[in-house]
Amino acid sequence: MKRLSIKPSEQRIVIMQYLLTHHNHPTADIIYSELAPSMPTLSKTTIYNTLKLLANHGAVTEMTIDKRNAHYDFDTVPHSHFMCRQCGKIIDMPPDDTAAEPGASYHNSRSEQNGIQFVIEETEINYRGLCGDCLHKE
Repeated sequence: MKRLSIKPSEQRIVIMQYLLTHHNHPTADIIYSELAPSMPTLSKTTIYNTLKLLANHGAVTEMTIDKRNAHYDFDTVPHSHFMCRQCGKIIDMPPDDTAAEPGASYHNSRSEQNGIQFVIEETEINYRGLCGDCLHKE
């Protein structure tokens, strides 16, 4: 956290440790339900604020794959995600080579289309369907 110029607090450290050890693309509510029993002073507001702070510093990625909730991913290397429409599981996938993924060749690169100049700062590629487990259940 110090590397990111974020003042470490007990709550921030616990949230960061959770993200480091759980690769389940959690929502703030999931993190709260997992951590609150062992840390009664933790509030949902603290979790939301910490996640927003971490996202603003590039330590986590805020994902919008679920239209109802923001999910958070500690893996900030460009990659895609798959969300099962039945069980809600989110799975990391390799980046789509045909899409403009953020990174060295696209991040902050300038482009022009129809005479309008723009800067690509980020790209999010999401897939939805049935995971293998749910597919076998049908």
